[in-house]
Amino acid sequence: MSRKRKPLPILENVTIEAVAAEGKCVAHVDDKVVFIPFVVPGDVVDLQVRKKKRSYCEATVIRFLKKSTIRVEPMCEHFGICGGCKWQNLPYNEQLKAKHQQVYDQLSRIGKVELPEFRPIMGSVHTKEYRNKLEFGCANKRWFTEEELKALPEGVGLSEGAIGFHITGAFDKIYPIKKCWLMDNLCNEIRNDIYDYARNIGMKFYDNRAQHGLLRDIMVRNSNTGEWMVLIQFHYDEEGDDKRAEALMQHIADRFPQITSLFYVDNQKGNDTFNDLELTLFKGNDHIFETMEELKFKVGPKSFYQTNTEQAYHLYAVAREFANLSGNELVYDLYTGTGTIANFVAKKAKKVIGIEYVPEAIEDAKVNSEVNKINNTLFYAGDMKDILTEDFIHEHGRPDVIITDPPRAGMHQDVINVILGASPKRIVYVSCNPATQARDLALLDADYKVTTVQPVDMFPHTPHVENVVLLEKR
Repeated sequence: MSRKRKPLPILENVTIEAVAAEGKCVAHVDDKVVFIPFVVPGDVVDLQVRKKKRSYCEATVIRFLKKSTIRVEPMCEHFGICGGCKWQNLPYNEQLKAKHQQVYDQLSRIGKVELPEFRPIMGSVHTKEYRNKLEFGCANKRWFTEEELKALPEGVGLSEGAIGFHITGAFDKIYPIKKCWLMDNLCNEIRNDIYDYARNIGMKFYDNRAQHGLLRDIMVRNSNTGEWMVLIQFHYDEEGDDKRAEALMQHIADRFPQITSLFYVDNQKGNDTFNDLELTLFKGNDHIFETMEELKFKVGPKSFYQTNTEQAYHLYAVAREFANLSGNELVYDLYTGTGTIANFVAKKAKKVIGIEYVPEAIEDAKVNSEVNKINNTLFYAGDMKDILTEDFIHEHGRPDVIITDPPRAGMHQDVINVILGASPKRIVYVSCNPATQARDLALLDADYKVTTVQPVDMFPHTPHVENVVLLEKR
């Protein structure tokens, strides 16, 4: 006979002390650390413990006794449910303070290297409608909050189709989004219209468990040139699904002439990734353009481009400043993506060599050089640790400056070893994860000193922060 679990405790009259990691806040109760989402420092609350460990626990608010004086009203009606913007109740200046502190804590505690005084964090130009890309899941089961369930009329089924965001811990359910503030409102109009059309004609929404149903996923992109791209993922599993899909595509094309690039794909895989699938262009061009200074960047449905266009310019301007190029330098741009940084700094360098794992991204990088009449770039596709070797450096030349913008996992030890062997004068390290950046800085510390640190906020209302570090040869 299984042992009966003790009910998890309720913690009363708890004062929220500070912002913690992953968008949560922290308090202490009886010398135990408690992590709580969707609160701000200064709130006084009663909590229900949801998870209990030896040294900490996680809890949610069941009652507000006193609301903090710094708290602001979230702009989004979905705040606290969809989980995308965990800091909407925290004033933007407080968000910036927390992100600045996060970078400092991680670089000092994990990196344990000598650090200069940090530059003040660079806040985002826009805190609403700052994204140029959003993806929405489609599911035959929608998520209901406890309040919504209580309000449902008796006999109403719970298998109601939805378009929106996945709920953490419920991969097969989608919470329907009426209005997301992170992108221009046309995105909301497109998504809501697709939902209404699909419901009206009885189109089946995708079942993530059984893996059937027609309407599966929606990606919307826009650009600072005023262009819009939409990609619909379908899952054909019944006769006539192709005709139903094309009817929806025609409806979208007729309803939204603003869309300049309209794609669809039949995705039969077990996940929503489409980089390895052949897409069908239904209407318009197979790309949109972003601009940065006098440069144009071609962005296709599979292209990576920073999702905060205007702030990306400021991020790359910092990287270019730190590179301090005179026009005579050989620059290696590691993890170059679609070559945005490489092309952005090329006019101030003698030559730029970009390396990236994704072959399609490298093809985009080459196109972007051609579009902008840049002829001093070279791009190579492959695993960084396999491409960037002593033989590669011997063939192409020892870099004067290395710019590196790795994924969240940071750089492989082999890559760091080759960088140390290449011995450039300066390394500019752009990171979306200061924790792994700190680890890599420690590995570079014997030969390189951190001389400048510039945190940059790319994602208001979230705990994510970018950081640019300049390392100079000792």
